[in-house]
Amino acid sequence: MIVQWSDVLQRRWTGLVARYPRIRWAKEWGISVASLLSGAGTLFIFHRGIEYFPWFVGYLLLLWLAAVVFAHARQTLHVRGLSMLGLVVDYMVQTLNHGLLLFLLPIYYASTTLTSRNVWFLALLAAAALLTTIDPWYRATILRLPWVELSLFWFGLFASLNVAFPLIRVPSSWGLHLSGLVSVLTMIPVFRRPETPWWPAMLRASACAILASILLWPVRAWIPPVPLRLARATFARFVTDLEPEQPVSEISAAQLREWGGLACFTAVDAPAGLREPVYHVWRKDRTVAARITLSPIQGGRPGGFRTYSRKADLGESPAASWSVDVLTVHDQLIGRVSLIVTP
Repeated sequence: MIVQWSDVLQRRWTGLVARYPRIRWAKEWGISVASLLSGAGTLFIFHRGIEYFPWFVGYLLLLWLAAVVFAHARQTLHVRGLSMLGLVVDYMVQTLNHGLLLFLLPIYYASTTLTSRNVWFLALLAAAALLTTIDPWYRATILRLPWVELSLFWFGLFASLNVAFPLIRVPSSWGLHLSGLVSVLTMIPVFRRPETPWWPAMLRASACAILASILLWPVRAWIPPVPLRLARATFARFVTDLEPEQPVSEISAAQLREWGGLACFTAVDAPAGLREPVYHVWRKDRTVAARITLSPIQGGRPGGFRTYSRKADLGESPAASWSVDVLTVHDQLIGRVSLIVTP
């Protein structure tokens, strides 16, 4: 019965295209327009506040897992001759994929330091969202490189989990590796071959999950520490009652000597309930001058968790380009503040 309906729909669509050639535009660009509209909706929701929508994030993850299952079922549909239903599943998977990637884009943008290496992860996320938006590009790419579609599945799921785990108070020391493990394990249906038992697929997925978790360690500095972000940062003469006094972005060496030291004030936004160790790494002309351990940030504070470090010994010749990196316990860059000390 399903085969008959699929054949009827296929014949009717072919007839409509032959009769009205302009309908081909809907086939080529309709999914792109739908993806843009759904993406605009997710962006609107994000701007209303990420911490108030953990259930929405969970809903997106559920849709993503459904897309993985659909991708596996699609092979069976094509084998049984249900090509029209297979096409519908293709578009559904692509639309869910695009909506998820576009929802993540502003979240990662807020946590990215544009002058650091973690900007490349943001660029990769933007490229993936763009590819899934332009339907002709997407179709041509997965036709020539079928592994791209599977890679987009994994990338979107990993990026989602990397945001979701801190929302349920999982510290970054565990969250990144758990994201790698879980994102691969939840794709077990993709590893299963038709008409074979599930256990070989589970073994393959487990091995790949462990490998993904291991490979994430050396590249952790390239990944933004979502959803942590630097809300406010400045150099100042003093910090009193957790507020900077006489903030500066440029100062002379003579005035700096008169001050007798320099403070760096930072405020870090974090989800409610999250407790995260952070560090201030002072650099002079890109050379590490000090690494200072701060009190662990506590999420949910209005305006971010405020903290500071102070350095009194700036050397005999402090004239240089100074910066302070705010780092997580595993050296993921939350943000950076810079200061020019003139001679």
